[in-house]
Amino acid sequence: MSNIIKRTYIRITGYSYTNMGRLFLRLFVGVMLMQFGIRQWAGFENISEVFPTIIGIDGSVGLGILIAIEIVCSIFIMFGFCTRLMALPPFLTMLGCEIFLLTHTSQATYTMSWSNPAYLPIMFMGIFFFIMLVGPGKISVDYFLSLHFIHSDNQSESELEEV
Repeated sequence: MSNIIKRTYIRITGYSYTNMGRLFLRLFVGVMLMQFGIRQWAGFENISEVFPTIIGIDGSVGLGILIAIEIVCSIFIMFGFCTRLMALPPFLTMLGCEIFLLTHTSQATYTMSWSNPAYLPIMFMGIFFFIMLVGPGKISVDYFLSLHFIHSDNQSESELEEV
């Protein structure tokens, strides 16, 4: 019995499922961002009327760019294709959203309630920064393309050992 408990403990605490964790995080953030984009696309007419003009870009054009970023980048992130590059536009978008919330709202961010979730840009920024930092992992199109490029050049896979 003691041996079973030891082996179970080692399996639970000793093994690291980093690639599976990266896949889960990519799928989670991709689905979350995509559902925002789809909802905004469905209500484009209503939202574009109240969407603010940012950096001189008209509200409807800005909303269209935002929806494209949310949908296209989330698909690329979920598949793990050009992951680090595709995490940058949503990160910058969320940074812009946070700056807008801090400068154009009458209410401080820390006092907003569940009905006005101003914490979402910061949360997404953290997730996208993490994805840019650690990469997509081995369960991704990026990894398989890297393997293909390495094998086609007859190089060693040692470059991908740290992935």
